[in-house]
Amino acid sequence: MTLNQPTLLPLAAMLTLAACGGDAPPPLNTLDSRPPLIAAHRGASGYLPEQTVEAYAMAIAQGADAIEPDLVSTKDGVLIARHDPNLTYSTDVAMHPEFAARKRTLDVDGELQEGWFAGDFTLAEIKTLGGIATDAERPQQFNGRYKIATLQEVIDLIKKSGKPIALYPETKNPSFHRRHGLPLEDKLLATLDAAGWSTRSAPVYVQSFEPGSLKYMRSKGSTLKMIQLIDAYDVDLKTGALVYEAPYDRPFDWKLAGDSRTFAAMITPAGLAEIKTYADGIGPWKRYIVSLKGTVGADGKLADVNGDGKINEADASTTAPTRLIEDAHRAGLMVHAYTFRNEKRRLALDYKGDPKAEYKQFYALGLDGLFTDFADTALAARSEFMRERGL
Repeated sequence: MTLNQPTLLPLAAMLTLAACGGDAPPPLNTLDSRPPLIAAHRGASGYLPEQTVEAYAMAIAQGADAIEPDLVSTKDGVLIARHDPNLTYSTDVAMHPEFAARKRTLDVDGELQEGWFAGDFTLAEIKTLGGIATDAERPQQFNGRYKIATLQEVIDLIKKSGKPIALYPETKNPSFHRRHGLPLEDKLLATLDAAGWSTRSAPVYVQSFEPGSLKYMRSKGSTLKMIQLIDAYDVDLKTGALVYEAPYDRPFDWKLAGDSRTFAAMITPAGLAEIKTYADGIGPWKRYIVSLKGTVGADGKLADVNGDGKINEADASTTAPTRLIEDAHRAGLMVHAYTFRNEKRRLALDYKGDPKAEYKQFYALGLDGLFTDFADTALAARSEFMRERGL
């Protein structure tokens, strides 16, 4: 798949033009000309175990514009904040001998996974588990100390803060949950309605990788702001092209319906027009907007440019931006990209180890919002960017 050819200027050129544009500062390139929204991805997950009450409280304290819980269901139908139905990846469940017999293998969106699954536990049992850091480079001393947050607890934190913070929930693996008799959508809508957040003006964005989940909520009369997530498996660092492999190649409800299209179909003009019929924006992996390309040596292998013995994003340079933001805006869709992180292994050579350089590039391209594990860094970069633009 070849992404649309670039038409947008790089950051340095845009800032130069801005400085020469006369007395009035240039408008932002966002859809509504407002500063980009900073969503704390799973809370302050760069610092504390993700999707715990403490991680969300820290994200609020950092000043995030929105906080994001991924939603899965417990056995007794309570929506909790976890990225995966499989608790093995982000909790200390393996350290609880009382639950050893519940370990099993399940098909999650076409991928066989062994572990302990949220749908086999009541909320009371879930609350005996502790969250753990999912990245080895991040602080480990908090593992097991903080408990998994429920959706209601996240809402309560927002309301207690008294700040204009948006809730940005994701229906996670909705087809999987439906197949196991624990559908997510009606419970989500009921919880939001009870919170007084049921209209389009509510401080809520609902997201999903499965179009059917968003369409179902629309069919129930929901006018909440909705975002269609767009995934891919990886980037081929030899070419800069996105790679599509299961289970990250297409929405799982498309696969169940026999639809052979990949996520790539969503970024075409026709795909964006289709999304506009049921959603207000797209949430693409950031590589759809700025991809990466490494250096290929004479032996045909990727070069370890920084000499750390590993080949990763830090050995690659950014490619020219695509037209996705421009095309989405033309279709009337906002663009909220994911996921921005501070670790040096995740920062392209162009950024020289400075995560704020990456944020500023995307801000200059007109990104309407983003998901970040380090909301404090994103907010600092946004403040600097606005000052540099004279705004």
